[in-house]
Amino acid sequence: MPAYIRPSSTGQGRSASTSTMGGNTSSNEKPQGEAVVEPGREIDLEAGLPVPPPAATARTSGADSRPRPSKRTATFSITAATAAAATSRPSNGTTGSTKHPGSGIAGAGVVPPPNTPANKEQATRTLRRMFTRSSGKTDGSGRSLRFRPRTEGESGRSGLHISHFLRIAFRSSSTVSCMVNVLWPFVPAAIACRYALSDSPTNNLISFILAYIAMVPCANLIGFAGQELSRKVPHVVGVLTETIVASIVEIVLFIVLLTRGLYVVIQAAILGSVLATMLLCLGMCFFVGGLRRTEQEFSETVSEAGNGLLLTAGFGLAVPTLFQHALSGIVGLDPDDLESRTVNVSRVTSILLIVAYLVFIYFQARTHNSIYDEIFEGEEQRATAFAAESALEHISRGELDYHVDVEREKLTMTECLISLSVAVALVSLIALALVEEIEDIVIERGVSDAFMGLILVPLVEKAAEHLTAINEAWDNQMNFALAHVLGSTIQTAMFNGPLAVIVGWGLHRPMGLDFKIFDMGVLILAIITVGNFLRDQKSNYLEGLLCVIVYIAIAVAAYHYPDVNTRAGGTEEAADVVGHVARQLLRR
Repeated sequence: MPAYIRPSSTGQGRSASTSTMGGNTSSNEKPQGEAVVEPGREIDLEAGLPVPPPAATARTSGADSRPRPSKRTATFSITAATAAAATSRPSNGTTGSTKHPGSGIAGAGVVPPPNTPANKEQATRTLRRMFTRSSGKTDGSGRSLRFRPRTEGESGRSGLHISHFLRIAFRSSSTVSCMVNVLWPFVPAAIACRYALSDSPTNNLISFILAYIAMVPCANLIGFAGQELSRKVPHVVGVLTETIVASIVEIVLFIVLLTRGLYVVIQAAILGSVLATMLLCLGMCFFVGGLRRTEQEFSETVSEAGNGLLLTAGFGLAVPTLFQHALSGIVGLDPDDLESRTVNVSRVTSILLIVAYLVFIYFQARTHNSIYDEIFEGEEQRATAFAAESALEHISRGELDYHVDVEREKLTMTECLISLSVAVALVSLIALALVEEIEDIVIERGVSDAFMGLILVPLVEKAAEHLTAINEAWDNQMNFALAHVLGSTIQTAMFNGPLAVIVGWGLHRPMGLDFKIFDMGVLILAIITVGNFLRDQKSNYLEGLLCVIVYIAIAVAAYHYPDVNTRAGGTEEAADVVGHVARQLLRR
């Protein structure tokens, strides 16, 4: 039961708050210097006496008219003194979650008199309990002693409840994600058009547009289900789970493109996904977060590890490219033999990149998980302070009845798995429709393979990850946003792309990592640019805008890039033209 506290216009008095969600507590004795407050009553902070209830809501003997919390959410009110005290940083031993503060507000008790050290300390502890929940045993420095699941993700339900599931899934995790859900009517429309419309240039364009738009809400559902699933596991495993789940769309698209023989589009999509996440998404995170704050800071551990892995991934992807273009001008070397050698180099490089990525996962989730867990818990503590400041702003404007939603409905484990299964099935169907129209769009509409792979395909396959990271940056959770951005980029370059090569090897498809010089050049320059922005562990809206401008420049160049290779598999004689252009660039 929340307590409502209101200041008086005159005098100097004392304040008190009361009650728990599970039951009310009261005392017949009034200790000296303290006011005993009846649950649900307002208190005059100056006079120290309960405010009489209005006549319309006065309690009668036959009814209990006290305000009751909603069955869906629990709310509480914050006093000005309590909120002001909570703006200080929590102690090292405190860990918590801002997304689900939980039931820590229960039993807040009686607030001591204001303007005393004891009052300040008690108010600070009270608001910490309001906003935070313990994450297990600690060693006194805030570092978790046990690698145990969190309880913030518990839904209080089990099994599948259709009405709850639909309501929670449509609401999603943020306002932007909720707005994306209005695109769900495009999903059945895209599937129907694939089988109903005849083969014509206009119908092909309509089918492509519908499938392209329909991919966004499906990817958003995958991302939301991944978020709900990640909250049921420890912090580090949760971030990895979100990143892996969000890449399902990309892996499905790569496999479908591979079966169609669209190797050039896959190669462009691999680099395009890296560029879209590293430049566009990261730039939007910096820009959106910088609109509300002068600067945002993030951990050196996250940025340095991510930057080092990006350089490793860029070097690994460049080796087959430089190998192919360096040897393509040698007289007497059979082009087929060179292609076979390049594919073999690509396969070995892919295996090495996958091994490096798995070692990084083991490093992050097992041997050094305490470092990352401490970073993510510190991120939640900073967000806790921000939430307290927001509450104080509401109170300072006179909104003393300001309520904070402390509980939000969550998906059960069964609902998470069902969401992922349904979304992956829909993504697979829509990916087939989308890929079927790519060749027609490229031929009939004159869209280059470079623009299709570098720009169009990555934007839709990474939609869920981009929305999640931007929303976290807006909430000043830059370590989470950076972990998602860099984690997604590294996974594409070191796992998803090489995985397409390995799968192609098993399907006897000559899929390699020999990219065009233009693609590899912009990738290396982008890695250097982003690494320079990450060096000082600070970001602002200017750096974000610069990243977006660089991405737009690449998009314009990709749109005007000619298709010198008209066959998807890359086995025509036009490949010699690519080698000639590359040799001329290298000689300069």
